[in-house]
Amino acid sequence: MKKSVLILCTGNSCRSQMAEGVLRHYGSDKFEVLSAGTKPSVVNKTAIKVMQEIGIDISKHRSKHIDEFLGQKIDFIISVCDNAKESCPIFPGGTTRLHWPFPDPPHDQEITEAVLNEFRKVRDLILVRFKKLADTGSFV
Repeated sequence: MKKSVLILCTGNSCRSQMAEGVLRHYGSDKFEVLSAGTKPSVVNKTAIKVMQEIGIDISKHRSKHIDEFLGQKIDFIISVCDNAKESCPIFPGGTTRLHWPFPDPPHDQEITEAVLNEFRKVRDLILVRFKKLADTGSFV
């Protein structure tokens, strides 16, 4: 039986979307993967671009509010930013909470090479952590 994983950040626009994409891509056989934010906005176009560079399409993802998942059985919540960790609501049942913080890439409107490089750094950190989870099934 698949374990449900909710990846949480403030805007559900960059880090949590990239993490959802990685875990879905590599771990959909083990996990039901969801993502949400405490103050959702839109999926960042630079995040979409850097994920496409590694063959993962998040262009159809939608930014969601965590309230959409209240009342659902969630096995694991992984917060990827400090603000989301602090404002995560209580989920019923045996939800395990983990905090795996990643740097927040710049949210500039213009996609410059410098901005792309910052996003790539964050993407690569997320890729290593969430691919390991997908490969091993271990949250350690």
